[in-house]
Amino acid sequence: MKWDVAINDFKNYLKIERNLSLNTIESYLFDVKKLIIYLKINKINKEPLKLESEIIKEFIYHISKEIKPQTQARIISGLRRFYDYLILEELIEINPMKNIETPKIGVHLPTTLTLKEIDKMISNIKLTSKTGIRNVAIIELLYSCGLRVSELVNLKISDLFFKESLIKVTGKGNKERFVPISKLSQKYINNYLNEIRQNHKIKKNFEDTLFLNERGTNLSRNMIFIIVNKLKKKSNINKKIGPHTLRHSFATHLIENGADLITIQKMMGHESITTTERYLHVNKKHLVDSLIKFHPRQKNNTIF
Repeated sequence: MKWDVAINDFKNYLKIERNLSLNTIESYLFDVKKLIIYLKINKINKEPLKLESEIIKEFIYHISKEIKPQTQARIISGLRRFYDYLILEELIEINPMKNIETPKIGVHLPTTLTLKEIDKMISNIKLTSKTGIRNVAIIELLYSCGLRVSELVNLKISDLFFKESLIKVTGKGNKERFVPISKLSQKYINNYLNEIRQNHKIKKNFEDTLFLNERGTNLSRNMIFIIVNKLKKKSNINKKIGPHTLRHSFATHLIENGADLITIQKMMGHESITTTERYLHVNKKHLVDSLIKFHPRQKNNTIF
């Protein structure tokens, strides 16, 4: 089996059988292609079914000099998934990634913004500009609903259920969930719909897309990054942030204000509760406050 055939089959498997998002699929394929490039540069003429574990170990040792442990771990995970697929298809019997260890990495605490910083970003949006009212709605929605960028750019008008104060979000693997939406976010979206969007010349097939660019089609992920980065500079925020920071801030502020992990997990669309638990590490003060407020021993100070 040639590499191009193996990659194409792997891609179809991830898309059709695993129902993964396009971004996740591209990430896995990128990891495998990294290995292929290494083989070509070093003139190693080995097909995927005949590649020995030792060669893969040499590849990993090579990339470990150039990339961070987190990236290295992701590439190892991608290659392991690729060879798991080959085993599933009974094309190989032993996974050459079996005895390759993933580098130990510390717990990465997500960067968050304060409410004051988020308000400052919104206040720095010029409402009289062509995209001002739209961008206010975008920033508020990212923060108030904790959306991923891909979820935001794919949001439809038909996904808005304002009477119920809910929006329908299509997340990873096309899994749908309902997320509560605040009255303020609803107000900003309605302002955009009534004052800006209705005056757009909308291209065919984008009639139901909520946020549009000036060409009347959906916004790209990259455009959202550009919007956030410009606002960061205008607001003099000295943190490394992106659209995902608003999602992190959403979860962190909910935790700090007493929301339970299960609720946050459902709203964020996390498959595992352990993903949500990392927000407990961001600010531990609320844990102490919760103990003092709710534990019966803390309420009753009587000493017997």
